[in-house]
Parts: sequence; C-alpha cells; structure tokens
Amino acid sequence: MQSVEAGKNRALGILLVSASTIVFGLSGVLTKSISADALTVTCWRGLVGFLLIGAYVYWRLGKASRRPDMRLGWRGWLLAVEGAAASIAFIAAFKLTYVANVAVIYATAPFVTAMLAWILVREPFRLPTVAAAILSLAGVAIMVHSGLGSGNLFGDGLALLMTIGSAFYMIMVRAFRDTLVVWAGAISSLLLFFFGWFVTDPLAISRQDAFLLAAFGTSFALASVLWTEGSRLIPAPESALLGAAEIPSAVLFAWLFLSEAPPYASLVGGAIVLSAVLAHGWHDWSAAQRLTQLSTGEAAK
Repeated sequence: MQSVEAGKNRALGILLVSASTIVFGLSGVLTKSISADALTVTCWRGLVGFLLIGAYVYWRLGKASRRPDMRLGWRGWLLAVEGAAASIAFIAAFKLTYVANVAVIYATAPFVTAMLAWILVREPFRLPTVAAAILSLAGVAIMVHSGLGSGNLFGDGLALLMTIGSAFYMIMVRAFRDTLVVWAGAISSLLLFFFGWFVTDPLAISRQDAFLLAAFGTSFALASVLWTEGSRLIPAPESALLGAAEIPSAVLFAWLFLSEAPPYASLVGGAIVLSAVLAHGWHDWSAAQRLTQLSTGEAAK
C-alpha cells in the first residue's frame, strides 16, 4: 500500500515539475510581447507575484501544525534583495536578446552554482559536474560569440549576470536553512513593485499590456508554486533533470508566438548546453536510483 502511495506521489511530482518548466518557458514570450520597458514589467510582475505567492504561503501555513516565524531577518532580506536584482537582469535580458539565448545561458546555473560553492565554501566539485560545466561553457561561448558586434551581446551579458545571481541565490538558500525561502521570494516580488513604482511610470501602460502583465505575474507565481509542490515529492536529481525541459519549451514558444528564429550558432550552442544538462541530470538521477535500490535491498535482508 505504501509503495502504491509513493508511486502516486512520484507521478504527481513529475507532473507538477514538468508543468512548471513549461510555464517558466513562457517568460520570454510574455516579456517580449509587452511593449512597456523592463522596469515596468518587473514592477507589475512583482505585484501580481507577491499577491499570489503570498496567498500560497498563507495556504501552506494554514496546513502546518506549527506556525513558523515569518520574520525574515538579515538572511531573508539578503535573499529577497538578491532575488529582486536577478529578476531585473532576467527580464531586461529577454528584451535585448533572443529568448533561446537567455534560456540556454540560464540552463548553466547548476554548474555555475557548483563552481561558486566550491570557491566560496569549498563544497566538493564532482568530476561529472566539471565535465558538464566545461561542455556547457563551450556551448555558451559559441552562442555568445555570434552576438559580438551586435546589440545582442549586452542582452547575453545580462542573462549571464542573472545566472550568476541565481547561483548565489541557490547557495544562500542551502546556507540559510532556517529561513522561510518562499516568503523571502514573495517579499522579493514586492521589492520589485516598489522599485519599479519609484523609478518608472508603471501606470502609463496600454490595456493590452495590462492584460499581459497580469498574465506574466500569474504565470510566474504558478510556475513557482508548481515547482515547490512538485519538488517535495521527487528527488532533487529528478527535479533538475526535468527542469532541462525549459530550454526547448522557451525556444518552441518563441518560434510559435514571436516567429523568433535564433541564429544557427545559438541553436548549436543550445544543443551542446542541453546535452550537458541532460547528461549530468541523468547521471545524478541514475546514481540516486542505484542508491535507493541498494537501500531497499539492505532493508529487505
């Protein structure tokens, strides 16, 4: 009975995480479909995201047996500010370069995180991760090289900056285990709203932009919730492997809705990075499966 229940939970987790990657893949299309500037987009996405993620946090707290401390402390505020800065770079990058470029560069985040964790806290940098990181770096180099001498290079640089910021965020999440990360994410969205409100004119938007901004904020919150709930039900290596689906999803949506065909170099570089991500994820997932089978066999003896 327990194995049947575990199988159902795993299937649900796979479904939720897979759905989150597809929704995340819409970010580039929604950003480019909005005529407003990047700061206006971050402003309204931040407000909608805060309201919806805040509602999710409230719902989760209602189900908890013990109400956690909602005070962020300096760790939570550091997470919120760093996450807001990465979000601004993320949205601005979509405005300035191909959707495929942003998706591919962001796909290297796990390897950037591993490298920074090794540099900052001496966390072991495994050989398969080194190999995958070198391969993905080669793919990004091919892709970015095609943007030399064009306006896309600045957008690619922002995507890389956002990826480094996300890597720092992941390291801090692991280090600040006593911090309510989802609530810090909600506060990060609220900071985006206030920042955008004071540095731009968020009310000067068209009716179409207002609809798209609401859709963008909703998709961001939905993807975050789907990922959070799904990741609770499946091992981390499996979540990372499924997360690679965001790259082809983003490229496909950009082609379908924006008729955006990235340069040949971007496709080649993207294929290399996707291969590195999938191979690394498959290695971790296979290792986790072998460890589970070994543990099950030992328990049966």
